[in-house]
Amino acid sequence: MGTAVAMHLARNGNETMLWGSEFDQGVLSDLTERRRHPGLPEFLPEALTVLRPDALAEAAENIDVAVLGAHSGGARTLARIVMEDTPSLPFVLGLAKGLEPETGKRMSEVFAEEVGHDRVAVMGGPALAPEIAQGLPTAVVMASSDREAADVCGRAFRGPSFDVEITDDVVGLEYCTVAKNVAAIGMGIVDGIGKTASTDYRNAKAALFTRAIHEVTEFVATLGGREETVLGLAGLGDTLVTSLGGRNRLYGELIGEGAPPDRALEDLNNRGMTVEGVDSARDIQRLVRRLDLHLAVHEQVFRVLFESAPPTSLLECIIGN
Repeated sequence: MGTAVAMHLARNGNETMLWGSEFDQGVLSDLTERRRHPGLPEFLPEALTVLRPDALAEAAENIDVAVLGAHSGGARTLARIVMEDTPSLPFVLGLAKGLEPETGKRMSEVFAEEVGHDRVAVMGGPALAPEIAQGLPTAVVMASSDREAADVCGRAFRGPSFDVEITDDVVGLEYCTVAKNVAAIGMGIVDGIGKTASTDYRNAKAALFTRAIHEVTEFVATLGGREETVLGLAGLGDTLVTSLGGRNRLYGELIGEGAPPDRALEDLNNRGMTVEGVDSARDIQRLVRRLDLHLAVHEQVFRVLFESAPPTSLLECIIGN
């Protein structure tokens, strides 16, 4: 996602540096020599400069916006690495979707703690990396408690094929990004069951999706977010696109076809894919218990992943809800 966003920003007329940390060594040679990320369909635009780990100071010189692309488990580490060689970051945009595994903190909280200010925005909505890399039409929402941060980041991203909405509902947006991945795993499980049974389960998937959105609405509202956020790009939009073609849906599909959850996860990790919905399923289960909520679809996905419930039990959950 970091590479895809950098490609878009460079095409959009921004002077853009794509800096890779030591954790990106596996793709840096492709980016610098072939000018292409192995997981994306397009070559890098000529205007995009790629920098290796030892060039962080150059990447951060006279920077306006730092876009931090890391999964939720590595977000704090990335921010700390950046801040070691960077005196200050005027504005920060986080791309990670999920909660910090050790603390349960939202990504905006993690980044604010590490960069030392609240001029932090986070991005949500239906934004698959391959389509961003191709320049296909995309609409996202950016949230921040600091309106200027959201506006500055929005201006950098807005373009002929890229729309940005602004909201101050940071809590709502970030908890949407957690719950939507779990719902997408559930959708994938039903797809996998259908492939094995040679049927599409269209009725079941429609019911699952609808009920999952109702559960996300209750979940977000209980935690202080707004219903309108769930029914917009950050909730409904992101859940739909992830359920149609994201990594979490693919992970669910492998499980629905019969792969044990741990083996399916290992398979995707070996292909360079991070499945954030696995940690998100744990996070939601922990929060559901604390808040005394009943989210049948999300809880059943958790049981399939961690308590050896059969994938078909998700269909029973739909019928019995």
